[in-house]
Amino acid sequence: MNQGLIPAKWARLTPSGQAIFDAADERRVTWAEFDGLVRRLANGLVSLGLVKGDKVAMLSRNCVEFQALYFAAGRVGLVTQPLNWRLATPALVDVVRDAGPKVLITQGEFAEVASAIEREVDLVASLSFGAGSAGTLEDLVARSSDLEPEQSAKVGEDDPFFLLYTGGTTGASKGALHTHRSAAAGMLNQTVAERIVATDVYMLTGQMYHIPIVLAMNYLKHGCPLVLMNFAPTLALELIENEKVSAFLGVTTMLNWMMAEENFASYDLSSLRNIQYGGGPMPSNIVRQALDSFPCTLIQGYGQTEGTTMTFLSQEDHLNAVNGIHPERLKSCGREGFVTSVRIVDPMGNDVATDGRTPGEIIVRSPANMAGYLNRPDLTANTLRDGWMHTGDVATWDEDRYIFIVDRAKDMIISGGENIYSVQVEEAIASHPAVLECAVIGVPDEEWGETVKGFVVLKPGQSATEQDIIDQARQHLASYQKPRSVEFVSELPKAPTGKILKRELRKAYWEDHDRNV
Repeated sequence: MNQGLIPAKWARLTPSGQAIFDAADERRVTWAEFDGLVRRLANGLVSLGLVKGDKVAMLSRNCVEFQALYFAAGRVGLVTQPLNWRLATPALVDVVRDAGPKVLITQGEFAEVASAIEREVDLVASLSFGAGSAGTLEDLVARSSDLEPEQSAKVGEDDPFFLLYTGGTTGASKGALHTHRSAAAGMLNQTVAERIVATDVYMLTGQMYHIPIVLAMNYLKHGCPLVLMNFAPTLALELIENEKVSAFLGVTTMLNWMMAEENFASYDLSSLRNIQYGGGPMPSNIVRQALDSFPCTLIQGYGQTEGTTMTFLSQEDHLNAVNGIHPERLKSCGREGFVTSVRIVDPMGNDVATDGRTPGEIIVRSPANMAGYLNRPDLTANTLRDGWMHTGDVATWDEDRYIFIVDRAKDMIISGGENIYSVQVEEAIASHPAVLECAVIGVPDEEWGETVKGFVVLKPGQSATEQDIIDQARQHLASYQKPRSVEFVSELPKAPTGKILKRELRKAYWEDHDRNV
């Protein structure tokens, strides 16, 4: 169950086979080379005096060394704490101070941030690597033993594996602690849903500091090559063509930008077998466009940092929907995964009716759930209750238990006593052909309490007016649900997962009011 041993298996079976291609420096690494790096890095960390349970923080863009750390730390019972390089330095200092890692590893370009962290946090060692660095990580690896670490035999399934800080879509970021067992269960869920085959080549479009890293490790666990990138739409299309990528996870924004590329049709995407999308609701018209544009199947995954991916809308569900069989299910996030049990409950904990109309909170029982929040027993006790993880997401379900997310509990808009679910309004706005992406919030109103405001990013070269968007939404919504105002923006604020940060949009309107933004 020691997930750190994943590279060792494939180094034995296919030592000369490709494990990783890093697009940033066009670096190709075989399984034998990769496992050697993992062994030496693991031994090097132990030589610094680290013991089982100690944490190692990593501040880096996607790269071979980042992936190696997950396996090296895990192999000897250490815990990887990936850091979000997009955060402001004070926020990074806060999460490092909260976790208390013994070692900080930093890619050269983040040297100034590392210095700030070093001044505020007591570390056993601070190591750097790559261009612009002192090369202390490379030195540690070079002088460390290439033998299998003795500690790898002492790591069990319930030992912590990695610590991921949540995207903070509704408030302060929290450290979700995952074990070797929860990671393995999350991988099993993905294996069944994605139908992974030995010939797959997986492209990691997200960042290694968040939960998509589990998907990348899962393909490596199957012996499939991993293609690393830092997302740009043109680069993604080039890598699919050149590296024969067969699978990747794309949030709505990524797929939108890829399909909007001027020369999209000229790329050879025939190697694609399956695309998973997630990271927030995708309007059904965009799903249909993706099915028409990409030569492969689609699945949707709904998940959280705390529980990895919990439900899936299958390949067959997508195909049936576009052929007129339950087309409404393109708005669903599917049904519970292979190792997951899901309920939708009212405030008393009773299952709501499977009528597709009655909302409740999604709760999940799964071996893939986190062990808890680091240093926050209060939040852990509130989130993990009686074996069920309470997600804070509001949904309905139909008679076949397909789940339809209607909102985050904190994102629901109450106008004139009526509950308005922003996802429904966003679906209506997104049906306008000029809309690339959108978000909806409630803003203060003296008469109604709240009214609906939309934020819209237009597709390149497209135009629309505020009234155009309101009229489009009115065609699909009751009068009280339609947006009263629309603001056009160049981009929407997002968490590392790609989820839109509505609390950032709300700040300007609610700072002097009582609503919890």
